Amino acid sequence: MPTFSASTVVPAAASELFDWHERPGAFVRLTPPWQDVELELWEGIRNGDRAVMRLRLGPLSTRWVAEHHAYSDACRDGEGACQFQDIQVDGPFAAWSHVHRMVPAAKGSTLHDEIEYQLPLAPVSTALGGFVADGQLVRLFAYRHRVTREDLRRHAMAGPPQTIAITGASGTIGRQLAAFLTGAGHRVVRLVRNRSALGTATGPQEGAVYWNVRDGEIDQEALDREAPDAVVHLAGESIVALRYTEAKRRAIWESRTKGTQLLSRALASMSRPPRVFVSASASGYYGDRGSERLDEASGPGDGFLADVCRAWEASTAEAEAAGIRVVHPRIGLVLTPAGGFLKTLAAPTALGLGGWIGEGRNYLPWIAIDDAVYALAHVITDDSLSGPVNLSAPEPTPSKPFVQTLADTLDRPAVLSVPRSVVRTLGGDVARELALKSSRMVPARLVGAGFEFAYPDLHHALGHVLGRAPDTP
Repeated sequence: MPTFSASTVVPAAASELFDWHERPGAFVRLTPPWQDVELELWEGIRNGDRAVMRLRLGPLSTRWVAEHHAYSDACRDGEGACQFQDIQVDGPFAAWSHVHRMVPAAKGSTLHDEIEYQLPLAPVSTALGGFVADGQLVRLFAYRHRVTREDLRRHAMAGPPQTIAITGASGTIGRQLAAFLTGAGHRVVRLVRNRSALGTATGPQEGAVYWNVRDGEIDQEALDREAPDAVVHLAGESIVALRYTEAKRRAIWESRTKGTQLLSRALASMSRPPRVFVSASASGYYGDRGSERLDEASGPGDGFLADVCRAWEASTAEAEAAGIRVVHPRIGLVLTPAGGFLKTLAAPTALGLGGWIGEGRNYLPWIAIDDAVYALAHVITDDSLSGPVNLSAPEPTPSKPFVQTLADTLDRPAVLSVPRSVVRTLGGDVARELALKSSRMVPARLVGAGFEFAYPDLHHALGHVLGRAPDTP
C-alpha cells in the first residue's frame, strides 16, 4: 500500500502533546478550514474508541468511522514514546491506518505521523491519482503541524486552567476558540439557545447554560453553578443581507444590544462574578475613514454599523459597574475559507474572476482566524487590557493588493476592476456598509501588550488558511 509520513518538532513535552491529542478540541483545531468536516461522535483515542465524521464536498457527503488502537502513554512516565493509531472502519478509502507518535526530544518533542492507505478501485486509481492523494496529504499535514506547533506554544503561556463561558460557540470564531481553550486544558461552558443542546457536552471539559435573547431569559442558577472565570460574548445576528430592511436592522441591533445587556446584568448579579467579560465589537465602529490610521483612541465613524457598534459596546455598562474587567475586541475581517469574507471572495478568484472595487484603495482590516483566536485568548488572561482592543493584522491592506495576493496564493490571475457604481447598485446595503468602506484599523493595544501575531503577513496568512503556505513542499 502507498505510505506517507511527516514529522515536526513541537515546543512542548511529549506528554503535553499526547494530552492535547486526547482532548476533543484537538480534532477541531486539526481540521483544515478548506474541508467541510463535521465531528458527529468523539469517544477518545484509547483502544476501541471511535471517531465518526461527516465529510462534505458540495452536495455530496460521506461518513468516515475511525477506530483507535495501539494506545500507549509511556512518555508520561519518561519511559519512551506515546502513540495511538486510527484505523478506518468505514469511509472514503479502501484502507487507512494512521499512527501518531510523540517522541521526547532535546527541545520539546517530535510528532511523527505515519499513514498507510489504499485508494478505492486500486491499483487503477493509484496509477491515475496517487500523486494527487499524496499531494493532498502533504498539504493537510503541513497545516496540521503548523497548528500543532503554534497551539502548544501558546498553551504554555495560557496560565492555569479556568472555566470560560462562550456565546456564539458554534460560529466561525467561537468554534475555533472553544477548541483552542479545551486543548489548553480549560473548561468551556457554552451558552446555548436550545434546551435540547444542554445535554450535548462531550466530557468534563464542557458544560452548557441556557439563554434566550429574544425572550430575555438566562438560567441564572446554572450560570452561578458553573461560576466562569471569564466570559466571551460572540453571538449576534449576521450582518450579511442584500437589503437592510427594518426587520433586519432591528435583528442586528437587538441581537447585540439586548443580548449584551442580558448577559451583562446576569454577570453583575452573580454571587462570584467573572474576572473578565470579553464582549465582541467590530471594525465597523470606525465607519468609512479612507487612509486614516485608526487605533483604539480614534473616534467612532458614521453609518448604521458604526451606530450598532457604539450601542453594542455601551451595553456592558452593568458588568463594568460591578467591577468586572470588560474588553471590547473590535474584530476585523477574519480570514478563513470556512465562512465570511474570504469564503465569498475565494470562489470567484479561484476561477480567475478575482477583482477589486474601483481603484482598489479601500483598506481591509484583515486577521487570520488563528490570530483572532490567539488574540481573544490573550485578552482573557492579560489583566492590563480593558476597553476597546483592535483585532486585526498589524498592516491592513488595500483591496487591490489583497485580491492580487489572494490570486497569487491560488495561482490564478486577477486583473478585474469593478466600478463602485455597479457594486453599489447590485450589492445593496451590505455593499454600502461593508464592501465600499475603508478601515485602516491597527492593533495598537495588542502590540503594546506584547501580543505576537502568528501570521502578520498577508501572503503567509492566506497560504496558511488555504493550505498553500510557502513552507508546504
